[in-house]
Amino acid sequence: MSDQSVSGAGRGARSGPRVPRSAEAQRRQQDILRIAMDTFAARGYNNASLAEIADRVGLTQAGVLHYFRSKSLLLTSVLELRDETDIEQLGAQRPTGLRFLRHLVDTAYRNAEREGIVKLYAVLSAESVTDDHPAQGYFRDRYAGLRAFVSEAMTEACGLGEADEARVRHAANAVIAVMDGLQTQWLLAPDAVDMAASTELVIESLLAALAPDRFPVT
Repeated sequence: MSDQSVSGAGRGARSGPRVPRSAEAQRRQQDILRIAMDTFAARGYNNASLAEIADRVGLTQAGVLHYFRSKSLLLTSVLELRDETDIEQLGAQRPTGLRFLRHLVDTAYRNAEREGIVKLYAVLSAESVTDDHPAQGYFRDRYAGLRAFVSEAMTEACGLGEADEARVRHAANAVIAVMDGLQTQWLLAPDAVDMAASTELVIESLLAALAPDRFPVT
């Protein structure tokens, strides 16, 4: 699910990308990230090559590695750039309860206007289950964070307690699975899939199942 960053994985300055000093170097680094994002989305991490990225940005492979010390670091930086965009749109404070669930619907609506980011997420999240994939930890942490956020929002919205913890967790897993599955369907047939409408219907149905007194079926 292409949504705000929840990985929380920190990195030391020595393991991160170089910090450009000049405006020209900053622009070049952003160009590399943009081209890498397009390339990883189109080909996946394993099939994308530094040579292709370097050629498209007008550098040698050594030039790309001057800014990003390895292909895996370039991938991590691309994912962090995607997260920064979502965090800016989310605002200064993460909403809770029904407001967070509404945010998920808004995210599905917004994703229909950014095919490149949706494709990047869909390709890399699926690819990350393979052995030794550099984004595996990122997506594992991300899903764990999303499960916690959605569970917390549903618990608050429905006024539930510890006795309902398992059902809420199953519902949270269902929401995330639906949103990810919708993204794949939309990428293949955008005219046949309304991600926001389907996401909203699923969330409303789950809320009614968890707390019928608060969310009666109409």
